[in-house]
Amino acid sequence: MITLAHISDLHLSPMPAVSVRNLVGKRLTGFLNWKLKRHGELNSETLTRLVTHMQAQNADFTAVTGDLTNLALPDEVARAGDWLRGLGESDKIAVCPGNHDAYVPGALELARDLWGPYLQGETLEGAAFPFVRRVGDVAIVSCSSAVPTPPFFAVGRFEEKQAARLERMLKLLGDAGYFRVVLIHHPPNAELQHPSFGLKGHRLFRQVIAKEGAELVLHGHTHRSSIHHIPGLKHEVPVVGVAAASAAQGGTIDDPARYNLFRIEREGDGWHCTMREFGFQRLGQDIVMRMQMRIY
Repeated sequence: MITLAHISDLHLSPMPAVSVRNLVGKRLTGFLNWKLKRHGELNSETLTRLVTHMQAQNADFTAVTGDLTNLALPDEVARAGDWLRGLGESDKIAVCPGNHDAYVPGALELARDLWGPYLQGETLEGAAFPFVRRVGDVAIVSCSSAVPTPPFFAVGRFEEKQAARLERMLKLLGDAGYFRVVLIHHPPNAELQHPSFGLKGHRLFRQVIAKEGAELVLHGHTHRSSIHHIPGLKHEVPVVGVAAASAAQGGTIDDPARYNLFRIEREGDGWHCTMREFGFQRLGQDIVMRMQMRIY
């Protein structure tokens, strides 16, 4: 049996010192949004308590589906690297980047340099994404939808070259009998698309999954707990989103901070997978198991 933890949208705080010369373009609007609203709804104390609870589960592997930073300032990117090293060894943790990690041109490249093996794995054609991590019978495939965008937009992009590589990976891993978990920051299902914060290429992503199959897709971005399904090769594929890991109780927009824990094991010619969601309720101070359900 393999246990897989899923956490997302850390938005590490507090914001480091920001010089005036940094506040141009998208970073200016993002900084104002943080100061006027987000800093009171996303906080480090909530994140610390949630991560401590998650680490006590001793999961075999942890998937982090992006948005470790806020404005992708160099100091933020460096701090996120320190946070990842504090979370655990890189052979047990994989990151897929979020739109905040690619907030401006060059930010994602800096993250790849500073986060190193947390943002790396087996690849095709020497491309950065997708990359694969294998843990027992489970293969974690990390895609990237993170691209710089203009102010007031938080869209992602999944393009044809990455789709072609993902298709080949899923085929190889499926033929080898792995339980395939695909990570992507932006949700790929049609129900959660929006012109200003959806995924450009969501249809292409779903076409790949429908052709080659996968067992599970994990995402962040929405700051809400959700379960949807998209067509797969032999069965529908669960698409699971998780609330922002730093979302404080009493926020007006997001679900309170949560993480998911999956227990995956082979069962005959198929799989047994149970998902448990842990986190804060809207009332009360304790972290509780909010839900348990069998996915397979």
